[in-house]
Amino acid sequence: MVAWEITRSCNLACRHCRASARYGPYEGEFSGKECRTLLDDITSVGNPVVILTGGEPYLRADIFEIAAYGTGKGLRMVLATNGTMVTREIAQRTKAAGIQRVSISIDGPDPESHDSFRGVAGAFDGALAGIEEFRRAGVEFQINTTITRQNLNHMDTLMNLAVELGAAAHHVFLLVPTGRARDMAVESVAAEDYENILTRFYEKSLCTSIQLKATCAPQYYRIVHTQKKGKREHALPSSPLHAMTRGCMGGVSFCFISHRGIVQPCGFLELECGDLKKLRFADIWNESKVFSDLRDLGRLKGKCGSCEFVRVCGGCRARAYEVHGDYLAEEPFCMFKGSGLDF
Repeated sequence: MVAWEITRSCNLACRHCRASARYGPYEGEFSGKECRTLLDDITSVGNPVVILTGGEPYLRADIFEIAAYGTGKGLRMVLATNGTMVTREIAQRTKAAGIQRVSISIDGPDPESHDSFRGVAGAFDGALAGIEEFRRAGVEFQINTTITRQNLNHMDTLMNLAVELGAAAHHVFLLVPTGRARDMAVESVAAEDYENILTRFYEKSLCTSIQLKATCAPQYYRIVHTQKKGKREHALPSSPLHAMTRGCMGGVSFCFISHRGIVQPCGFLELECGDLKKLRFADIWNESKVFSDLRDLGRLKGKCGSCEFVRVCGGCRARAYEVHGDYLAEEPFCMFKGSGLDF
């Protein structure tokens, strides 16, 4: 997967935003020609899912042309939006551009909670209206939720809302303290609560009609591997967007491209691995020292380095960097101490 911050401009002011984004313009964003060249270069490495993200991607005037170009190159194009700008025309043009799925963030079960988190009144109603336009246009969508102390007790309600809205999936994200989120670190959920909610999330995945997936929560994959023994797997319609791979994929099978073309392991791990205005994507992907470090699990330190689940989890490298100043250090939000087994 390649997450591409196609623009940093945004019409909301979300409290957890890694980019502290607001209305631009922001200097250094790629021209349409540079965007097409980058998509050409990405195809030389493989056929990844390309996530057009922001900011708010729909604030970019040529977003549909860029998406359609990627689709024409055989790339699997998806898009992350807050949903508030989506009209019938935008939804239809999204479909026509070949976008295979969109994600819309819902972080509270009502306008008061969601709007407070997103920083703009009307964000909740706007997101629901946008979802309805996507549904009418036949655009597959998923709901994303960032877990904090404020919505921890509303997770079942939010899962049910995703089902009621007709979402293909509900993805939860554990808060990573970067950007504006550094100011809300006190709202991060305790490690024990994370363990409990991720376990419950897995149990819910066995009986729900949509895919449930945890992101920025690598320990979820340890829980899945531990809990699924003796349990019947829950079959969902086959889709590459439903793939369950491993925990932290940053620099391994995932990378992030900033609005200025800086390549990072992920959006939360702000380590410059290469500048696309100076280097080709293929060269950065294949030769970055940071990527090389992250792909060598033997370099992980602390309990992550000795954990029997290192191959399926790996710990969150962004949290390790924020807390310890070392992207190879142990995951600070994991309470697992090891079972003595080998996986």
